[in-house]
Amino acid sequence: MESTSSERLKRVADYQTLQLTHYGRKSGRPYEVTIWYMVDAGRLYLASSNAARSWVRNVTAKPKVLLRIGGESFVGDVRQLEDPLEREHVMGLVEGKYWWASPMIWLGRMLAAAGLMNDNSATFEVVLTDN
Repeated sequence: MESTSSERLKRVADYQTLQLTHYGRKSGRPYEVTIWYMVDAGRLYLASSNAARSWVRNVTAKPKVLLRIGGESFVGDVRQLEDPLEREHVMGLVEGKYWWASPMIWLGRMLAAAGLMNDNSATFEVVLTDN
């Protein structure tokens, strides 16, 4: 019997990176990038400190993606998180999993709160369409 997406996500949740295949917002061509990710309560999240990155702009325009983690592949649609509580939850997941990046995340938050830097981050949930 084949595992559900949720069961497969549990098996790969502790890997450090995934390969994201995203599609050009103008060309439609596939591109691949290796990025961090988080799994929480059977959901998969992505985050970037720079919303101007190509993959971020592409998934915002064309949300269909392919993800490869370890030996598992997933297909899904990216949903950008706009709600401040959802965004904060995802950033907390980033800090928990990638704890060594916490000082830079904290510094960025403090500078943005002081008006000395713009918050140019982006957070996403990947709604998996495969089982």
